[in-house]
Amino acid sequence: MALFLSTFVNRIDKKGRTSVPATFRAALAAGAFPGIVAYRSFTSACIEGCGMDFMERLSDGAQAFDAFSDEQENLAALIFADARQLPWDPEGRVSLPEDILAHAGITESVAFVGKGQTFQIWQPDAYKAVEADIRAKALTSRPTLPLRPKPVAGA
Repeated sequence: MALFLSTFVNRIDKKGRTSVPATFRAALAAGAFPGIVAYRSFTSACIEGCGMDFMERLSDGAQAFDAFSDEQENLAALIFADARQLPWDPEGRVSLPEDILAHAGITESVAFVGKGQTFQIWQPDAYKAVEADIRAKALTSRPTLPLRPKPVAGA
């Protein structure tokens, strides 16, 4: 399973090309698709990114909704219809489409933000503001994260 860690800021050229961080490419190397999947976030002014395996898991999860229900149709439109398969070139770059760049307000540089099994692509200053807000809330709420038990060897 791909695991995306850390935050990396890279330049973006006039053609919308940017380098995918080497550690992100390495996390995706075992996947069947040599690149990333990206779609406009429906909760933030950023781009959601992942590998094809994660998209397949999302598709499997969408089967929990009744076929042709409003929930299933909305999910399909928000994620699957908007998703782009973006292969990397020999230099490890992807070309981000204009509409998703505009959604995130990205023009000169991008921040790749690791989120565990997924990542986001932000306009760097916008992410700094969001990160500051997240940290301020965390100081107040002190969130916790349960750890799954380690599997027992031989079980």
